[in-house]
Formats: sequence, structure tokens, C-alpha cells
Amino acid sequence: MLVHLSVHNYAIVEHLDLELNGGMSVITGETGAGKSIMLDALGLTLGDRADSGVVRPGADKADILASFDLADIPEAKAWLAERDLDNDGPCILRRVITAEGRSRGYINGSPCPQGDLKAIGELLIDIHNQHEHQSLLKPETHRRLLDEYAGSQDLARQVQLAAQRWKQTRNELERLSSAGDEQRARHQLLSYQLEELDNLGLGENELEQLEQEHKTLTNAEGLLSACRLVIEQCSENDGGNVLSALTSSVGRLSNFRSQPGALGEAVNLLASAQIQVEEAMGELNRFLDHFDADPERLQLLEERLDSIYTLARKHRILPSELAAMQQQLFDELESLNADDQATERLAEELTAFARHYQDKAQELSTLRHGAAGNLAGAVEVEMQRLGMPGGRFSIELHPTSSSDPHPQGLEQVEFLVSANPGQPIKALAKVASGGELSRISLAIQVITAQTSRVPTLVFDEVDVGIGGPTAEVVGQLLRRLGERGQVLTVTHLPQVAAQGHQHLFVHKARGDGETHTAVATLNSAGRIEEVARMLGGVDLTKESLAHARKMVNSAASA
Repeated sequence: MLVHLSVHNYAIVEHLDLELNGGMSVITGETGAGKSIMLDALGLTLGDRADSGVVRPGADKADILASFDLADIPEAKAWLAERDLDNDGPCILRRVITAEGRSRGYINGSPCPQGDLKAIGELLIDIHNQHEHQSLLKPETHRRLLDEYAGSQDLARQVQLAAQRWKQTRNELERLSSAGDEQRARHQLLSYQLEELDNLGLGENELEQLEQEHKTLTNAEGLLSACRLVIEQCSENDGGNVLSALTSSVGRLSNFRSQPGALGEAVNLLASAQIQVEEAMGELNRFLDHFDADPERLQLLEERLDSIYTLARKHRILPSELAAMQQQLFDELESLNADDQATERLAEELTAFARHYQDKAQELSTLRHGAAGNLAGAVEVEMQRLGMPGGRFSIELHPTSSSDPHPQGLEQVEFLVSANPGQPIKALAKVASGGELSRISLAIQVITAQTSRVPTLVFDEVDVGIGGPTAEVVGQLLRRLGERGQVLTVTHLPQVAAQGHQHLFVHKARGDGETHTAVATLNSAGRIEEVARMLGGVDLTKESLAHARKMVNSAASA
């Protein structure tokens, strides 16, 4: 529960420190004193939006801190533990708003986004205000209240998530299916192109080898003539050739026994040249012996190269790029095959998600149908206690029109009411007046609050438009809620104020040329005087004090 609230420089509040207890705490005060300012400040620590206008004039920032005892809130403890924000003491939420409009939030001293404050706040406090009855005109409010009463919020979220997963999967499946015709045409083209490349069977380095061999065979006649001419000039020309000239030269110079150094070197070089020419002739003769200038082989080479070049021109690439393109086409075909597999997988997932949704939605529907009658009966009882004798309240569950999984489940929820005896029961928005709607709203809030897992409930002037004996019933209802947890109630009704376990009085304090809001915790005598003021105005009389004392004592002894 909320155990401490500290407010600094917020609106007309300069400094405020409140210690709060369990039970029902009533907050009263003069009109314009700022009774709701505390709750507005508390709302900021719970993630409400803020602007620079909330900072007290002349101050550089507003600073609000709220401390909560989590002993009875295991969900909040788990939430903090999951984010490493837990500690051994109370949970402290803090919000700082600067005069420039910047806002910072903290959980147990650690900076956090506004969304985290809102998330933890939903586990700590449930706030009802005087405008909430307007939301009763919205069908989504009907559904939310029924699910809260049925304790099926978690299941409702599971149904919503299941519907979202189904829809996402269906959209992805439709996307793949819509591209099916185009993909099938592309698949067919790729398969044909790859079949051509596979039939070509171009080997690694084959093109380079083919082009080299073709070049050799194309120049075969000229090459053979050149080789024969060289052989003739070097070794076979009877009129004189290189080899015979070298042999003769070496023999002629070798006849001289004593050769000068330079001559001996010349003889050695000529002898070496003779040997190299002889080896060159041997290599040429071997080349000629093994060279095959087969025209059929040349024709085969030209046909093979023509196939390669033709396919390259068809794809508008260089022949040397065919292998890379073949791998690229193969990868794309594999991707299309993967899409086909994905389509099959998504179809299976869609069926599974639909089945999962149906199971959860049917479970939720069962809880809703079971709770609808009980909630309607309880609200109807409270309506009659709140000054609407003979009033009737009903909850209808209409099947959703769509056959697809709906995020809200299998049915739409609608509240129906008859405020007066003899009137037909109709949709809430069509039959309830403003005052009736306010009382119906309060009846629903009181009943649904009893099933809330949140131990702290805040009611901000929900009793507007209610008076007389009905006001006393409202006070009794709120006190009853306070006995199971913590209730904070801003009220202008003495009948409600008298029911509180704790009474906070909000007033304006003047000093040093300025006015600010202050809050006092009233003792027994102070409570009686405040209730008397609420009963009879500024001037307290014996009669109003006696009446107030009786009201306070009756509430305490009830």
C-alpha cells in the first residue's frame, strides 16, 4: 500500500509530507484548496503525462516521491526483480519535472522511462475519478470491467496475443502466396537456365585451355613451316647450316695445342652453342613428331567454343563470367525453394495458431459467461442501494461477427440497464441520465474493486451528484472496501467523510505574501468539526457538532 507521499513545488503546494495508513482515508477541504492536487501529484509518480505548468511559480522544478509497502503485492515484487530494481525496503517511485518541461522518472533511485512508472503503477494503485463514468459508454470499458471481475485479464491478453500472431502469420502467408505466380514463373526460368548451364558442363579452367589449343591449331600450318625452316637452317641445309658451321669452327680452333686464355674461352662458348643447337633441334623434331594438326579436332574445338560464347551472349556476360552466374542462379533458385518451404511452414503455423487461439478464446468465453451473471447481479443490488429502487442491470455477450480470430475474444460485451421500474432494459448509453450514470458507475467501480488484485484504491470525487441517504450508503461501501486494503477518497459529502478510518484536511495556508496548500491529519475532535463544517457551513453549531459526532461514532461502531 501507499505509506508515504512527498510533494515539493507542485502547483500551489510548496512542501507536503503525508504518512498514510491502511483502511479508508478521506480527503476533504474547502473548494479550491487543492483536494485533488495530491492525487494529481501521485499520478505523476505513476507515469501520468506532465508539463512545465505543474511546477510551482518561482521554483526550478517539482519533485514528487511516493513510497509503497509491497508486502501484499507479489506481482510488483516480481516485476521489480525481473528488472533488477528490487531492494529490501519500500518501493520508491519518484518524478521530477523541471520548469523547462523536462521530466525524469526513478524507481528505487534508478532512472527509468515513463512507461516503466506506468507499468509498476498499474500493479500498485487503481484510480477511479469522477469522469470515469463517461468511459462506461464505450464497449471496450464493458469488456475490461467484466474481465477484471472474472479475473481473466491475463487470459484476455493471451487471447489478444494469439489473435495478433495468427494475423501476422496470415499476412506473411498472403504475401508469399500473392507473389506465387510471379515466383513460379521465375522458378521455371531459373530451372531452364540452370539446366542449360549444367548441360554445357563448363569445367574449371576449361575455357582458357580450349582457347589456347584452338589458337595453336588455327596457326598449325605456319607453325610447322617455321619449325621445318629452322631445322633446315640449323642442321639440314647441305649448302651450309648453323650446326655444321659450329662443329667446324670448334674443330679448327681446337687443333692448336697452346691456346691463349681468350681463345680457349671462345672455344668453350662455341662448343656450348653447338650442344644447345643440337638440343634445340631435338626438341623441334620431337614437337613435329607429336604435333597433330587434325582438322576434326579443330572443328570440335570451334563447336565447343561456339556453345560457350553463344550462351554467354544470351546472358549478356563475358564467357569467363558463366561460372559465377551459374552459382548466382543456383542461389536464387534455392531462395525460391526456401519460400516454398516457408509457405508450407506458415500454413502449418497458421493452423496451429488458430487452434491455440480457439482454445484460449473458448476458455475466456467460459469465464466471461460465468462472471457476467454474478457481476450483473451484484451491480444491480448496489444500484438499488444507491437510490435506484427497482433498477435492473444486465450484461449481454454477443458473438463477434468475424470468423477470423478477434483480439478481444469470441464475444462483444455490452452493459444494459433499466434505471426505473417498468422501463425496458436497454443499452446503458441510451437510458441513463448523468446522475444515474454516475451512480451506476460507482456501483460498478465498487463491485469490481472488490475483485481487484491492487491493494490501494483511489476514488476522486466519484460521489458527485449523490446526496441524502444514498451518500451514506456510498460511504459505507467505500469503508467496506477500506477494510480489505487501502482506500483514498476525495469527497465533499459529510456522510462519506464520516466513514473514514483516517481524515486528511486540505486547506490554504497564507504567509510571506503567498498562498500554498497544506494538509493536516485530523484527530477525533478535528474530524467532528470538519464533518460539522461540511454539514452546516462555516459557523459551527451545537446541533451540527452533535450530528457530526453521531455520524463519526456510528461509522466507527458499525
